[in-house]
Amino acid sequence: MTDQTTPATATASPREVVERLHRLVLDQDIEGQADLYAPDGVLEWPFAPEGVPRRLEGREQIAGVLGVLGQRIRQSGTRPAGLHSVVVHETLDPEVVVVEFELHGEVLATGDGYRLPYVQVARVRDGAIVSFRDYFGAGTARALAAALA
Repeated sequence: MTDQTTPATATASPREVVERLHRLVLDQDIEGQADLYAPDGVLEWPFAPEGVPRRLEGREQIAGVLGVLGQRIRQSGTRPAGLHSVVVHETLDPEVVVVEFELHGEVLATGDGYRLPYVQVARVRDGAIVSFRDYFGAGTARALAAALA
C-alpha cells in the first residue's frame, strides 16, 4: 500500500519516484515498492542468474515476486542499511533517470557488513514506474538466486 503521508503523484519527477523507491527498499516495504509501478509496469533484472525471472510484467506480478523475495530476505537475517555513493543521471528524455549506487547492509547474526553495487535505469510516466531495469553485481545475483530458489 502506498504510504498516505508521501504518496506517489502524477507530478512526481522520475528522480523523486526513484528516491521514494529506494526509501521503501531500505524500509523493506514491499507493497509500497510495488505500488510505485504502473499497472502494466515492467521490472527487469538483465543479469538475473539461472532460475530467476529476468522480466516481470504488471504490478501484480511484480508485487508477487517482490513479496516472496522480501520475505526470504528478512528470513535470511540480513538488513539493508543505506545507499552510498549515489549518483543520479538525468537524461535528455524527461521520463528517464539512471542511478548508480552501492547498497550497504548488515548480517544481523554476525554484525558483518556487505556492499552491493547497482546501476538502475528507470522510466517514470505520470508519477508511476513504467520500466525499471536493475543491473546488479555478482553478490546480488547470488543472493537473489538463493532467495527465490
